[in-house]
Amino acid sequence: MNPSSSSSMISRFQVITGCLAERSSPAKTLRQILESPGVHQGPACFDGLSAKLVERAGFQYCFTSGFSISAARLGLPDTGFISYGEMVDQGQQITQAVSIPVIGDGDNGYGNAMNVKRTVKGYIRAGFAGIILEDQVSPKACGHTQGRKVVSREEAIMRITAAVDARKESGSDIVIVARTDSRQALSLEESLWRSRAFADAGADVLFIDALASKEEMKAFCEVSPLVPKLANMLEGGGKTPILTPLELEEIGYKLVVYPLSLIGVSIQAMQDSLTALKGGRIPPPGRMPSFEEIKEIVGFNKYYEEEKRYATSNYQLYGDRVSSNAYSIERVQDDSEQRDQSPQDPVVEVMTPDVYSNYRADGSRDPFSGIWSRTLRIKITGRDGIEKLDIRVPVSLLLQAKAGLLEGVTKIVPALGGINIRALLDDAAEEAGGKLLLDFNDTMGDRIQVFLE
Repeated sequence: MNPSSSSSMISRFQVITGCLAERSSPAKTLRQILESPGVHQGPACFDGLSAKLVERAGFQYCFTSGFSISAARLGLPDTGFISYGEMVDQGQQITQAVSIPVIGDGDNGYGNAMNVKRTVKGYIRAGFAGIILEDQVSPKACGHTQGRKVVSREEAIMRITAAVDARKESGSDIVIVARTDSRQALSLEESLWRSRAFADAGADVLFIDALASKEEMKAFCEVSPLVPKLANMLEGGGKTPILTPLELEEIGYKLVVYPLSLIGVSIQAMQDSLTALKGGRIPPPGRMPSFEEIKEIVGFNKYYEEEKRYATSNYQLYGDRVSSNAYSIERVQDDSEQRDQSPQDPVVEVMTPDVYSNYRADGSRDPFSGIWSRTLRIKITGRDGIEKLDIRVPVSLLLQAKAGLLEGVTKIVPALGGINIRALLDDAAEEAGGKLLLDFNDTMGDRIQVFLE
C-alpha cells in the first residue's frame, strides 16, 4: 500500500469516527459525564422552556422532576396523580428542546415488573439519557413528605432487574438510576442494604432520598464505591442538609440535583407579577426580560435565520422591503415593477412619522411641537416608601400613536386608564422646564406620579 492510499484511508476513518461522535447518544454523553472528574450539577426542569434555560446557563445535563411537572402541568401535588403517558409526553417535549442529556423521573415504574419494562422502553423512545426508578408503593409521592411507604426488598430489586432487561432488549445504553425511599419509610440500614442490592442488579447510579445528616450521606457513599452516587439537594427545607458541590464531592458524590429551584422561583415571580398587575401596573423592567430577550430565548432569531435559508425568490415579506427612514413617506414597490413598470404589480405605501413642524397645514399652531424632544416620567412609590418603578418614556414615541397617547401610557401603568393624558400634555406644552402632571394613590395605596421633563 502506498503512502497516499494509507493517508486517504486514515482521513476517511477520521471522518467516520467524527460523524459517529457527533451522533453520540444522550446516554453515552451522560456516561461520559459520570466518568469525568468532579461532581456535576443538574437543575430540575419541567418543560421545554425551563430545559432551554438550564442549557443556556451552561449546565452539562438536567433532569425532570415529577414534583415540578405535576405542579406545572396539572396544578396538582406530587402524590401519584400524574400518569406514565403524561410524563413521557412532557419528557419528549423537554428532550427535543435541548441538546444536553436529560435524566427522566420514572417514579416507581407505574406498576409491576412488566410496567417497569414498558416505562424504560418508553423513556428511551422519548430521548432520555437516564431514568430514575424508585421503590415506593402506589400511589407514590415526594420522598421528603410524610407517609412514605416502600415495596418489599424482592419487588424493589425486581424493578431494577426488569429495567436492565428492558435496556438490553432495546439495544440502548440508557443510564439506570436506582432510588430508594426506605430511609424515611424504614431505616438507614435498610436503605444501605437496598442500595447494595440495586448495584448488584445492574444499576448505574445509586440514590437514597431524604438522608438526614452529613454522616448518613458519608455512609451511603461508602456503599458499592465503584458505583456513582446522586445527591438530592431539596431547596427550601427538605430533610437532607444542603451542602456545596465541593463538600458533596469530598463526601463521594458524582451527581447533585436541585429539584425545586426553577419551579420555586417561577411561582414567586408569577405571584409578584400578578400582585403588580392587580395594582394597576406591569412588572418593572428589572423584574422581567425585555421582549427582545424573550424572543431570543425561545428561538425567534434562530427561526428567522433558518427562514431566510429556505426563502424562495418570489416569496418576500413586504416588511423586509420597506425603508427604515423614520422621517419620510415613501412608495416601495416590488422588484418586478422596477424592471417592467407593470401596473398590475403590487405597491406598498409606507406611512412613517414625520418630525412635527410648529404649525399645522391650516396654519394653526401645533400644541405638541414644543414637546417632541421631551420625556414623560412615571414614578411609583409603595405604601412602605420603597420605590417600585421609575421610568422615562420619550414623548416622541407616544406621539407616533395616531389613536392618541393614552394607549401607549396605559400599557406601562394601567392605573392611568381613563385619564386624559393628551389634555395634560396640551396644557404643559408651552411651559419651559419640568412639570408634575399627576400625583395620586392607586387602589393598592401606591403613589403614582407623572412628570413632563
